Amino acid sequence: MTENGNKTSRAGEFRALLGKRAMVADGAMGTMLYTRGVFINRCFDELNLSMPQLVKELHQEYVRAGAEIIETNTFGATRARLATYGLADKVEAINRAGARLAREAASERGDVFVAGAMGSLGLHIEPLGPTSFAEARQMFSEQVSALVAEGVDLLVFETFSNLAELGEALAAARQVAGDEMVIVAQVTIDDEGNLHDGTSTETFTRWLDASPADVIGLNCSVGPKTTLETLERMMQWTSKPTSAMPNAGHPTKVEGRNIYLSSPEYMAQYARRMLWAGVRIVGGCCGTTPEHIKSIKSEARSLQPGMKKLQVTVEEPSAKAKAMELVPVAAKSALGAKLASGKFVAFVEILPPRGVDASKEIAGARLCKEAGIDAINVPDGPRASARMSAQVTCQLIEQGAEIETVLHFCCRDRNILGIQSELLGAHAAGIRNLICITGDPPRMGSYPDATAVFDVDSIGLANIVTNLNHGLDIGGNPIGSQTALLLGVGANPGALNMEEEIRRTEWKVQAGAEYIVTQPVFDIDQLQHFLSRIAVFRIPVIAGIWPLTSFRNAEFMVNELRVPVPESFLARMKSASTPELARAEGIEIAREMVRLVRPLVDGVQLSAPFGRYQMAVEVAQALGPR
Repeated sequence: MTENGNKTSRAGEFRALLGKRAMVADGAMGTMLYTRGVFINRCFDELNLSMPQLVKELHQEYVRAGAEIIETNTFGATRARLATYGLADKVEAINRAGARLAREAASERGDVFVAGAMGSLGLHIEPLGPTSFAEARQMFSEQVSALVAEGVDLLVFETFSNLAELGEALAAARQVAGDEMVIVAQVTIDDEGNLHDGTSTETFTRWLDASPADVIGLNCSVGPKTTLETLERMMQWTSKPTSAMPNAGHPTKVEGRNIYLSSPEYMAQYARRMLWAGVRIVGGCCGTTPEHIKSIKSEARSLQPGMKKLQVTVEEPSAKAKAMELVPVAAKSALGAKLASGKFVAFVEILPPRGVDASKEIAGARLCKEAGIDAINVPDGPRASARMSAQVTCQLIEQGAEIETVLHFCCRDRNILGIQSELLGAHAAGIRNLICITGDPPRMGSYPDATAVFDVDSIGLANIVTNLNHGLDIGGNPIGSQTALLLGVGANPGALNMEEEIRRTEWKVQAGAEYIVTQPVFDIDQLQHFLSRIAVFRIPVIAGIWPLTSFRNAEFMVNELRVPVPESFLARMKSASTPELARAEGIEIAREMVRLVRPLVDGVQLSAPFGRYQMAVEVAQALGPR
């Protein structure tokens, strides 16, 4: 036992051996468990508690195949990942059990080291998601603490694709385990040798070289060929020892199952090449078996001890393209120019059609233009409905009605690759104004079984737009040109959790938001309170105004959309004896709200409920001269 009560680690012994020769790690755990009949929807990490003998037997197979490093079955044992299985309270138990099982298997031979395996959190951290750096570091610290307490010899962070998240993981490891602990940091790449967010080999290698990791390398996603070629390039920019744990090639679907077809002999050939290139730790990831590791070990043994010495010449950083200066708000669009000059603006919201005929929407946009409306705001699948593309609707309106549009852009239906592609396409098609929103979940719509993506939320989306406006992709890499998208975001002055709403609104502004559009406002006191709370980071605010159509519509606002409507307005709508009188009363209430909010905000967004564009135009008359 150590002084702090933790079980004894052999980290020092491992560090000394690492400086002398290369070592062989084990292979896949997840795909091996799958082949043993464990369903893919099980929490593999939890098997440390419910099926410990199976986990231990797999470790023993790798030990008998010659592996000198075996990784604990804890890749997904962070609080964030375990919570998806209802196991958030089992973090310590699962990790300690995983380390204990690996240690028991390693005891068959005296030269086997136990590595605590840790993967990413499986969620997006700031700036692309709501999880803060501090929260991420705390979750990593919790897992590191459990693994270190059970006496692992080293820590292996693997399959990371986000350097910011990996940075928090490494910082947590050093804070908890200290400088003596050996840390291996491995990222996962695409077929071009870049991270999946587009970060280049040089960029992530220089980052890893400057990190507190002892060993840096690659694992998962690609086979041995791409892994070797990328590692050879990495060695131009680092003098740290490197590791390689590739997949057994790309998976092929056979009778509904993913099968990895790279043979042990093929993997061993590339292991030899990696060792000759100077790689210090060679093992395998998805699809590799004890047979693969046995062949790799044979190659490694044949190269010891006269293995080629690692020789590295570290190049100086090349000149890198910098982020481009943002296009000024006034130069982005006509709407941007109006906001920059302080003009009070007016939008009208027009929903995309449910079919392919947008003639009604175009006619409504013409009516709005004749009434002096500045722009048409087009929602993106509102209430999770299946409608014509909002971007295409914007293009048709701009072409057919000759009025500027504001495109709603939501995260629900697109991963981050699709988000970047569509934003670039929108800019190329002439769309310049955005409102970035998270989007309604599919369960709210007509197709509740539809799959949602939500790679990022509206804050992450705002950061992506800002990057593109700087001429950078989602990974912060130059794209050779830039967008000039006017970045708007949403906010809710009537939110039940106002503290959270204010905090998220500030984050959106920090992410580059240039104006805010609110949910419908019926309570002027709530709007004033919201505006006072955001005063220190205030940007132009466009207040949402919704003309009620009936008492039932008012009830829907209150009870389903959670939009506060004062009792006095509800009473007025309830007293209307006919549908016509109810619509007239709704228009009058909306006009009153327009007059009340005008001194407080920078514009209004007028809804046209159920396609009644004339109602929005009649409300707009309350604006008077602008």
